[in-house]
Order: sequence, then C-alpha cells, then structure tokens
Amino acid sequence: MLVNTTTEARTQQAGPESAPTVHHLRQNLLWPVRLMTTRGPRPSRRGPWQVLRDMGDASPWREEIDEYTGSSDRFHERHYNEFVSFLPYVQRFLYGDGRKGRAANPEGDSPMRVFRRSDVAAVRVKAHAGDAPVTLQVVHVDLYFFFDVDVVMLNVEVGADMLSLPMAQEILYRFGRAYPGGWDANGAALHCMHSVEWLGADGQVLAASDAQQRETFLSHVAEHRAPRTAAHWAWLMRPLALDHSDEAGELRYRQIEYYRMPVMAYLALDDPRRLSRADFVRLALVSGAAEPAVSGSGPLPFGEDLMIDFEQRYCYDRFWVNAGAAPNTRYLCNGRALIVVGQADSDFFCCRDRGVLAQFRHQHFLLFLIAHFQKAALLMYSDRLVEALRRLDIHDVTSVKYFKRAIRACFEGFLRFTHRYWFHEISEQAQVRALSHLCTTHLGLDPLYEEVKERIADMNTYLDADSLRRQANTVVRLTVVTLFGLIGTVTTGFLGMNLLAEADAPLWEKLTWFGIVFVLTTWLTFYTMIKSKRLSDFIDVLSDERATFRTKLGVLARVWRPGGD
Repeated sequence: MLVNTTTEARTQQAGPESAPTVHHLRQNLLWPVRLMTTRGPRPSRRGPWQVLRDMGDASPWREEIDEYTGSSDRFHERHYNEFVSFLPYVQRFLYGDGRKGRAANPEGDSPMRVFRRSDVAAVRVKAHAGDAPVTLQVVHVDLYFFFDVDVVMLNVEVGADMLSLPMAQEILYRFGRAYPGGWDANGAALHCMHSVEWLGADGQVLAASDAQQRETFLSHVAEHRAPRTAAHWAWLMRPLALDHSDEAGELRYRQIEYYRMPVMAYLALDDPRRLSRADFVRLALVSGAAEPAVSGSGPLPFGEDLMIDFEQRYCYDRFWVNAGAAPNTRYLCNGRALIVVGQADSDFFCCRDRGVLAQFRHQHFLLFLIAHFQKAALLMYSDRLVEALRRLDIHDVTSVKYFKRAIRACFEGFLRFTHRYWFHEISEQAQVRALSHLCTTHLGLDPLYEEVKERIADMNTYLDADSLRRQANTVVRLTVVTLFGLIGTVTTGFLGMNLLAEADAPLWEKLTWFGIVFVLTTWLTFYTMIKSKRLSDFIDVLSDERATFRTKLGVLARVWRPGGD
C-alpha cells in the first residue's frame, strides 16, 4: 500500500472543492547523464558497472538480477507481455539472447546493466514554503548502464494515493529538477520543490535538498562554469560524483541535457472526463497547477494560438472512449513527458499484472527509456567532438595526435552505437508503436542523429584528407631525393669502378674512403630532403615547356636564396 498524505495535508492540497482527486499517482523520473573518463595517469579499462560492482559494501548499489536471468518464480505474465511487445532486435538489446543466467552464459548478456539501491523507502516533499509536506513511496531507485556508451540513466519511481489534481500537477512539475532554476525576490527557489527529504525505512532523513542556499549554487557556477547538482540528487547518485565537484570518486558524471528530468506519470481519477482542456494541457506539457487564486482548472497556460492543434500533437486517444477494457484512458506525450490518465474504478486500468498500470511500468517505461537513451548518447558524441576541438592546439604535435585519436575513437564508437542501439521501429503493436513514434518525433531524434552523423563524418573526412595530404607531401619529397640521388648513383656507377683503384690498399685507407663517401652521401641526402619542397618546384618549372630558360634559372636560384618560398 502506498504512503498516503495526512488528513491535514490533504485539506490544504485540495484547493477548490471541485478539484478532481487522483486516487493513485505513479511518477518515473529518468535522468540521463554522461559518464566522464576516469581522472589519473592510468584510467581504468573496466566498465563503469564493473567498477560499481567491485566497490562492494562501499556502495549502496547492487546489480539487479532481472526476472529473465534470475529464478523462474519471479517471472510473471506481465514480464512475458513486456517481452513480446518488442521486435527481436530490441529484445536482444533489452534482455540479451542467452538461455541461461549471466554466470553460465556471459556471451548472451544484455548490453544494458541495472543497479538498484534499497535503502531509500520514501521521499517527503513540500512544493511551497507554507504547504504541508507530502510523503511519496519510493518504489525503485535504479541506475542503467549501457555497454560501450558513456551514458548512465537514473530512474526514480515514486507513488502516492489520494492526492488532489493540483497537488499531483505540482509534484510532476517541481520534483524532477536537478537544481533550482533561479530564486525570487525573497530568496525562495523557483520551479523546484521548496524542500525534498529522502527517508529510510525507519523514517529517518537520509539526505535533504539545499535548493534555498542561493549563494552555494552561485559560487559553484562562478568557479566552475558548470551547474551544481542539488544535495539530495548528489547524495542519491553516490558513489558517482559530479565531474566539477571536489568529491573523490572513480566514477564521475556530467549533465548533458536540460536540468528538468524527463518524466512519466500514471494518474487514476474518478472521472477523467471531468478534466478540462486546460487540465490536459497542463498535464501534457507538465506546466504545474493553475494559480491558487484561479477557480477551477483555470485558463490555458499558454496562448490559444499555440494550442489549436494540441490534441493532434500531444494526445493519443485510441482509448478515449466510454467503452472497452480501459474506458476513458488518454495518453499525453511531449517527448520529455509521457502521461497516462484513466478511470480509477476500471479494473483493467488499475491492474498491476496485465492492465494499463502494468503496461505503464513495463512496455511504456522501456520505450521511454530507449528514446531518451538514444538522445543522450547522440548528445554525448556531440559533446566529445566539442571537447576534442577545444583541446586542439595545431602548433603542438602531441595535441594534434590526441585530437586525431579522439576523433577516430568517436567515429568508431558512433558506428557501434548505430548498429547496436539505433532503432527506427521497436514494436509492431499499435499502441507501443504509436507512443514510441510520438515520443521520438517530439524529441527530434532523427534530425539529431543526422546532424551528429554529419559532424562526425565531416571530421573523419578531414582527418582522411589530411593523412592523404601528408602522404602526398612525403611521396613528393622522396621523389625529389630519388631523382637527385639518381645522378650520383649513375655517375659513381659508371666511373667508380676504376676511378680509385683501392682494391689492394690497406684496410684503414679503404675504411677512410668509405667513411668520406658515407658522410658526403648522407649529407647530400639530408640536404636534398631539406630543400625538397623548393627542388620539387624547380622540377615542376623545368618540365613546363612554356617557361623560359631564364625563368627556370630563377626558380633554381631560389632553392638557395633565403626566404625563397
């Protein structure tokens, strides 16, 4: 049974008597961050999940043995329905293709690893300074790692019963913020919860938010030119440490997306038909509740012109009818949010094994996870290109070498990502397919993929062209050396047989002549290499029949003239 709010809190949250009641709320926060290269002279070659696993008791995270590789007693019908919802290549990505457990068949592993912490039982939140606190049950806290991609995704699933719709809207709007968006004139944090406290099973506070400490966030940005993660989120991620923080840790992360975490939500109401169009707009765009002074659901949160095609752009209304297994069920999606609203007294809508709630927690969560993982990976590759260019110093040979290696590694990694993780279709089931398309379209994954692909290809083409240019210059120089060396070779070969009759000379005399010839030949070769560019220009002019003899002599004279280039 989920943790309920107190009677006093419920009275303060309800607002107008006409406000609908959310009988059951489920919220999933999905926070993608980039894993950074380990600091130090010898970075670890182990996967990040291996580093986390090897920490043992020093880390609260434990690898989750899922229902597909663990005991068959844990495998239920909802897991089967989840599995068959996806196409075969997506199944191999999510679950692997082995018939046994990981220990017996590591080759069949899924490229996705999940770690879970179980020390957090609930979270107590307060939207505004004067509000009564609301306690939400923490269902899961997971970390998702992906093989060969430096991205990790934090998933926090919370739930509560019997909330007013305005309070549910405020929780959806304010809870998933990595740090405050700003502060008002009174110093109160904007757009985020006024306070957040992670609670243990015994009710003790494990960590609390510091969003009201304005100067702490300002000084961090002023010093590091990077945002500071709020204390309660930083605590939840440990032993992973923020890259720009002073915390020690082998695993470090950096934000690569907007500070507002992607969110999924499930809302079971008495009568979803009571919700106004403004309510659905606020839910779909996760814009929070209407102002307390406004009666009812309030006006549209945005201009009427922007909301003309709201239903076509953000709503999936296949089940928005009064009949069927899940009547009056509506899906809302803007890419960064996927919301499902339905009827609380519908057995199918609230069924946790084969109903809408089960689909929300399994199929819909995974399609949301795949879309945001793909976006995070593409942003990560783009970020790596920018870093490589920022560190490049064309006058430093070592810097150029590292730049080439970084671009080559990025190009190779992007190819592996494309063939392992890039899907256009993940399911043939109508509902899963439609929601996946709605999510990826709003996220703009296809244009983003083409943009990153073009940038990486352009950089790789530049490196190939630069390599060909260097090879061509080397060939030119070797050609010049060979051409001028041919003169000496023919001359000594024709006259050298009897020019110096030293066959019967003492050994020291023959070695002396050998040394003299060796030194002169070596000097001539290196001198020709030094002058190879100017000599190649002379050869070009010499072969030009239109050039006069005087012009050819002038080009030859420039070979030894200072600044002849």
